[in-house]
Amino acid sequence: MKRVTVGLFAAVFVAGVGAGTVIVRTDAQRTTATAKCGTTSNSQLRTTLYFGLAKPKGSVSELEWQMFLHDEVTARFPAGLTVWEAAGQWRGADGVVDHERSKVLLLVHPDTAAAREAIQTVVSRYRKMFDQQSVLWESAEVCSAS
Repeated sequence: MKRVTVGLFAAVFVAGVGAGTVIVRTDAQRTTATAKCGTTSNSQLRTTLYFGLAKPKGSVSELEWQMFLHDEVTARFPAGLTVWEAAGQWRGADGVVDHERSKVLLLVHPDTAAAREAIQTVVSRYRKMFDQQSVLWESAEVCSAS
């Protein structure tokens, strides 16, 4: 049973509106997920966030990004994370394809209300701090070995 939460990047970026699904699992669904992962791994969520680096006036510097990563992300997800650089593109409402340097953040975490709230906080703080219309958010169930 694969569950995906996706903030639609093109619609979100252009319109500045969030889209998504809150995942609520029953005990039976948790048991099924555990059975799928076996005894040597755990059912977790893999959340990938895509942060555009362009701002209305300039861009997010590497120092600004590192400070955000330390203060906002690592503070909430100290167990670990992965970040890489990317080049994104999307078609705006005017039909023009725009390009933007981005940072991609990958987190593997328990499927809990606290983790979802922490991710929402990271997204809102980034949007506010760097005057962003959106942050693409996708999550999927994965098996994670300890």
